[in-house]
Amino acid sequence: MGHRNRAVLLLGLFTIGSLLVSAASKPQAGTSRSREVKSTSNLGGKMPASFERDVARVVAEIDRIEADTLGAMKDASLDRQGQVRTLGKLLLFDKHLSVNQNEACSLCHTPETGFTGPVQSLNLTTVSYPGSVRSRFSNRKPQSYMYAPFAPVLHYNALQGDFVGGNFWDMRASGYRLQNPSAEQAQGPPTNPVEMGLPDSACVAYRVSQAAYRKLFETVWGPDSFNIQWPPDVEKVCTTPGPPPANDQYPVHLSAADRARADHVYDCFGLAISAYEFSPEVSPFTSKYDHVQAGTDQFTPQEKLGFELFRGKARCNECHRDGGPGEEPLFTDFTASNLGVPRNPGLQIYYEGQPDQRGYSPNPSGGAYVDKGVGSFLRTLQSDSGQLNPDSEWIKRAPKFDAKFQVPTLRNVDMRPRPDFVKAYMHNGYFKSVKEVVHFYNTRDVLPKCTAGDPGEKVTCWPAPEDSTNLNKRQLGDLKLTDQEEDALVSFLRALTDGYKVPNPRAAK
Repeated sequence: MGHRNRAVLLLGLFTIGSLLVSAASKPQAGTSRSREVKSTSNLGGKMPASFERDVARVVAEIDRIEADTLGAMKDASLDRQGQVRTLGKLLLFDKHLSVNQNEACSLCHTPETGFTGPVQSLNLTTVSYPGSVRSRFSNRKPQSYMYAPFAPVLHYNALQGDFVGGNFWDMRASGYRLQNPSAEQAQGPPTNPVEMGLPDSACVAYRVSQAAYRKLFETVWGPDSFNIQWPPDVEKVCTTPGPPPANDQYPVHLSAADRARADHVYDCFGLAISAYEFSPEVSPFTSKYDHVQAGTDQFTPQEKLGFELFRGKARCNECHRDGGPGEEPLFTDFTASNLGVPRNPGLQIYYEGQPDQRGYSPNPSGGAYVDKGVGSFLRTLQSDSGQLNPDSEWIKRAPKFDAKFQVPTLRNVDMRPRPDFVKAYMHNGYFKSVKEVVHFYNTRDVLPKCTAGDPGEKVTCWPAPEDSTNLNKRQLGDLKLTDQEEDALVSFLRALTDGYKVPNPRAAK
């Protein structure tokens, strides 16, 4: 375990050097617009001073969870389902599966925030999270893992004229190959240069072959899983940040048979993580809403009003479906939409236009970058994380899906470790509270336009959409909700947080 301790020390000594700036002021709790949390000013590509402290807290929690799970791995009573779920959890919390052995998948997805971004200073500023190469950032906020495995394989519904399913904000984890979008989502970050940064998917197989849970992997997926002849330079290759050289896309040089075995390990890696995400630990259906539907509790009057608005005047249920005959209430329809969210000038991606020390530029467009969402994926013929459009017929549909992003589940939308903890919302994290989101849905087309940073932004005015292409004008913009009705909707959405305990079992009687 010595290499793990060294990695913990390395993480504790994180620094972005000259990128450190003054910390943002402490946000205030509260739900009324007058007390809404405000984003810090544009950091111009610089990190908040509290970054190291915040990350150290998250890393300590990741290490604790991994240690507890390694202990649970030794439980001889684990059945086959328990084994694969435990393996998936270990893979999710293992930071050694990144190029610098300093970033687990869970750095961006922790339980206490509903398996999304756990670092408040980043939620307030850069929104996206640093990769294993700490100067590289992606272009979007982390999505939640919760209930993700319920998404169908991405397909085009001709009658609806819509894409349905997949994973990631842009649906690019289509699931066409493994028939499992969440498994293919798990395969994206390890080889993405701005995330876990490995230059070759075979490096995941190599690192797992050295892990303390190797035997569990072999128990689940076969004793010959790692019967691979590794080249002498595999360690050097797997500590070299991606992307790989243009003339050597698979720098871990393996025989055809060994490459097939390594690819199989990578598929099993994704499938095990998906099995864990499917488990009651991640997708439990234990919110107050679920208790109310089961007849074991009742909504408060405000929550009840919010639910009625959700299914009626506010039109939320048209996209965030709460179920119908034969449906589980997943609070999404797995389609995509352009809500007209304003540009978030705090995104770190705008400041990654110049090549880094390794000559890699995550965003050659710099400040001119515009995220085209699903449309960009549909045009993708080459991707850093291997997520390609699998159907050439879809390419022609790209213009109708520019600027659209996947409709997320609303389950656990307000899960947080403490009441004043700030989360970010939407693909670019422009909103910092559920109240801001609801107010935007209600008033986007009613309030006057303003620019970012103007007085009244998010309260009495809204900046223009980052991209108005394919703007959804049917289900939001002028809902005519009162302030009290907005608050009622927020109250209902908070009732979708899992882990709810019925305070009085007789309440439903």
